[in-house]
Amino acid sequence: MTWWREAVDRRELGEWTFDLRGDEFADLAWRGRRVLRSIRAVVRDRDWNTIDLVVDRVTPAESSLTLHVRTDDDRMPFRGVVRAEVRGADLRVLCDLEAAEPVETNRTGLVALIPPAAAGARLDVEHATGTASSTALPVAISPHQPVLDVAGIRWSEDGLAVGLAFDGDVFEIEDQRNWTDASFKVYSRPLSLPFPYPVDAGERVRQAVLITADVSAPPAAHADDAVVDLRPAGVFPMIGLSASTAPDRAPDHVGRTTGARVGSGSDVAITLVELDLAWPGWRAALDRAVTEGRPLDARLVLPAEAGVSAEADAGIAAVLAEAIAALTAHPLVRVTAFQPTGPARHISDAVSVALLRTALQRAGLEVPVVGGSRAHFTELNRERHRLPGDLAGTVFSVTPLFHSRDTEQLVESLAVQRLVAAQAVEVARGTPVHIGPITLRPHFNDVATTAPPRPAASDLSSGYGTHLIDADDSRQSAPELAAWTIASAAALAVPGVASLTFFESWGPRGILDASGVARPVAAAMRALALLAGHEAESGSSPDGLIWALAARTADGISVLAANLDRVPRRAELHAAGRHTVLDIPAGAWRRLDLEQEQ
Repeated sequence: MTWWREAVDRRELGEWTFDLRGDEFADLAWRGRRVLRSIRAVVRDRDWNTIDLVVDRVTPAESSLTLHVRTDDDRMPFRGVVRAEVRGADLRVLCDLEAAEPVETNRTGLVALIPPAAAGARLDVEHATGTASSTALPVAISPHQPVLDVAGIRWSEDGLAVGLAFDGDVFEIEDQRNWTDASFKVYSRPLSLPFPYPVDAGERVRQAVLITADVSAPPAAHADDAVVDLRPAGVFPMIGLSASTAPDRAPDHVGRTTGARVGSGSDVAITLVELDLAWPGWRAALDRAVTEGRPLDARLVLPAEAGVSAEADAGIAAVLAEAIAALTAHPLVRVTAFQPTGPARHISDAVSVALLRTALQRAGLEVPVVGGSRAHFTELNRERHRLPGDLAGTVFSVTPLFHSRDTEQLVESLAVQRLVAAQAVEVARGTPVHIGPITLRPHFNDVATTAPPRPAASDLSSGYGTHLIDADDSRQSAPELAAWTIASAAALAVPGVASLTFFESWGPRGILDASGVARPVAAAMRALALLAGHEAESGSSPDGLIWALAARTADGISVLAANLDRVPRRAELHAAGRHTVLDIPAGAWRRLDLEQEQ
């Protein structure tokens, strides 16, 4: 797909407007005031994979718009309609989906997304049990569902009162900012119920949401949305790349040289390599990572759940000893170990870290032991109590395209990335935070209920790890990804964040393709690597679209600015005590070098 859709499909129903994005009613507004980020019907399989709904046709009418939809997956065959219809001054969205065959699903039905600007707003809740309560949408990212047992909710934000009434199931609210989504999600079937659950052939999933809105006050005045105020932010993070997980079909020179550099005169500082110790081919993955010529950030996934029995732990310790022995020959900046399954899966809990430290001690290897989440900030936020208190750093990954694959989701995640980074620094309690891998799609399926895919062989002829799941994205080659990467670094570079690791070195998810040709994002990575270790300035975006950062290098002050808007923008930057104006094309980034003040 291209970065943006060719055109915005804006629709009107009475006093309501929304963008039609495939099967999604997005940016729903009443009398020009944004009410919801989105409403759409979703279908999720037993591993929480999203099954896309194909829109076969759209039927407009004076007071309704009907989408005739179906899934394009024989394993999850649903067909039906999703409709938005005006009822007086209100808008009703309904779905009616029928299963063609018996299926197992973790979620099928409507999802409503509340914009993150509503954080802190008082929330009045009508419960499905018939009771009522009042709370508030959380300001800090909530690790668990802030509201359960939902039949209806009301809140006010910036002078706009909004109500949602649900029919067809019991709903609850989840803080999707955990996954860097810009929303609070209201969804059905409570997660306290067993999943996956069956839907029989011919069974229909019918749900509806009634949306009401009323203006209680005019919107607050906002400052100029093109001014970025940069403030001192400590030392700019070191920049890393993940080792390629692509099939070993690339020319030899890619792994040995081009894959190790993103441009003349500037090496990325770190190679992150994740080794699945349950797969005998982990040694081949390590050997490839070493050829990239950088110190390693080694993430070890234990071969089995630790702490179950002394006998099992002895077997795990033996495999760990082999891995540590292999690592001793190479420069390491840090290492950690994650549980593969069990209550602490994807977390470096006290048991896994203890086994790792024992292996390091027996090998006589001194290296910082870090810990956290192999997956999103979500798991770090929820499972922080499992982490040992004496870690040398905290790790987690960032994956914007987890719940949705729209470019809008990718861009909107940037502001939430900054919130996530700041909250992770609080969790780390003074120890360095290392964010990565930062990828478009997940580098593994952290919510799968089945075993992860592994190559049949112990070599890299078929690739490994991330390459074996649905993780490729055509936007990896888009020029706009370079601007997005600059913006992501600007968002994540808060004081306390010590390193940022993006993408892979080469291959489908790399900054170089499999033949060693640089993608546009490689230039952005080079520009960021030049700033690493220098005194930095960063700041929030005024509108989520214009981002900037600066650093004082030996040659002067370097300013990087990115425009994620669909149109060219003029950005006013307050950086290094100076006022600077930059004209930035749509979806592009610019670098400005200023001389040091005398």
